[in-house]
Amino acid sequence: MTVQKVFARSEVKFLVSDKQRELIEHEALRWMRPDEFGRSTVRSLYYDTPDHLLIRRSLAAPVYKEKLRLRCYKQADENSTVYAEIKKKFDGVVYKRRCRMRGAAAEAYLSGGWQDGPYTSGQENSALDAQVMKELDFMLSRYKTLAPAAFVSCEREAFYAVDDHEFRITFDDNILGRDTDLSLSDGVGGLKLLPDGQSLMEIKAGGAFPLWICGILSEEKIHKTSFSKYGNIYRRIIEPRQKIIFGAKNADRTLFRSTNQNNISLKA
Repeated sequence: MTVQKVFARSEVKFLVSDKQRELIEHEALRWMRPDEFGRSTVRSLYYDTPDHLLIRRSLAAPVYKEKLRLRCYKQADENSTVYAEIKKKFDGVVYKRRCRMRGAAAEAYLSGGWQDGPYTSGQENSALDAQVMKELDFMLSRYKTLAPAAFVSCEREAFYAVDDHEFRITFDDNILGRDTDLSLSDGVGGLKLLPDGQSLMEIKAGGAFPLWICGILSEEKIHKTSFSKYGNIYRRIIEPRQKIIFGAKNADRTLFRSTNQNNISLKA
């Protein structure tokens, strides 16, 4: 199977009910085919700076934003195939670069500690691989303190258009996230990011959407959303904890200043 390593396309997200999903899947099968992997468990390990600069910048909805992650489609071991991915978004268009690597070597590489090379055994060292590696190296040198920050898993079903493989629809459910046990070799689990009966649908296209899907979106009043898996983990797990920690520190500083002022008043 040929592994696509470079993407440039629009990606639009929607939250759909089970009934809406069933309707879309039924209609999609007239024009599309299920992905060869069928229903699969996608595991993603997001990297960020200690102060979570990348996700904070992304949530501010700038014109340009970027993410770095490792991804695999089963629980990884040291010899599993994983993908190091740089995902950039500029003016509504998503640009994704990815390179296939060995599991343990990939995590070590992004942490600056690999020695034997991160490629999978037998992988061709093509010019495109080298270019993707250069982009990874540049990002690692730009953000020198990148480390695993969040783990996301989901169950995914994907479809591709028969006459246009650039057009894809994916449905993600059972989306779980955490900021502990940050390795692709760990099992799935964490905070449930969507309620039961709801899926995250993503439409990916190199051009305009087909009329059939536009019709369903309009009739069902399905509107696009900015749902971010890592963003949800940051806002629901990481940020509240930071507020508690920094709030306690600020309270301690306020108490310290108040005590000092009282001491000064007593001395006066």
